[in-house]
Amino acid sequence: MNDSRANTRLVRRLLLVPIVMFGFGFALVPLYDVLCEAFGINGKTAGAYTGVQHVDESREVRVQFLSINSSGMTWEFHPREHSVVVRPGETNEMVFIAHNPGSRPMTGQAVPSVAPAKAAAWFHKTECFCFTQQVLQAGERIEMPVRFIVDRALPADVHQVTLAYTLFDITARMPPVTASGRPGERP
Repeated sequence: MNDSRANTRLVRRLLLVPIVMFGFGFALVPLYDVLCEAFGINGKTAGAYTGVQHVDESREVRVQFLSINSSGMTWEFHPREHSVVVRPGETNEMVFIAHNPGSRPMTGQAVPSVAPAKAAAWFHKTECFCFTQQVLQAGERIEMPVRFIVDRALPADVHQVTLAYTLFDITARMPPVTASGRPGERP
C-alpha cells in the first residue's frame, strides 16, 4: 500500500514538471519585454505598418544608424549615412551597404534594435533587409534599403532615435544554395 501511494505521488510530481515548464515558456516573452523596457535594451521596432499619416511639419527627429558585425562575421557592413533628420509621419529610406570580402559565399541575417526603448513602438519599418537572409558571393557588394516611418505619436520628449543592426553569419545554418540545389552559389 505504501509503494502504491509513493508511486502515485511520483507520477503526480512528474506530470507537474511539464505543466510548469509549459507555463514558464509562456511567461518568458512578457518577462523578456519587461526586462528590455526596464533596462532600455533591445528595443524592438513596431509591427507591420499599414496606416497613412499626415506629416508633422512642426517637428523634427534625428534618426541615427549603427551597424555592428557579430563575432565571426567578416562582411563590411555600414549605412550610407550615419544619421538623417526626419519629420514624423513621412516615409523615409536609408541604404545599408554590405560587401563580402571573403573567398566563399556567405549567408547573413541582420537583427534590428531601436533605442531609446520607449521609441521602438513608434518606429515602423515598411521594408527592410532584416526580414530575409542575405546571400553574398565572394567579393559581392549589395545595397540594402530600409524604409521607415517615425510615427506622429512618438513621445514629444524623444528627439533622437537610433536604429542599430547586428549582422550575424548564419552560413552554417542556412548555406547559400543554387537553383540546382548545390550549396555555394547564388540562386
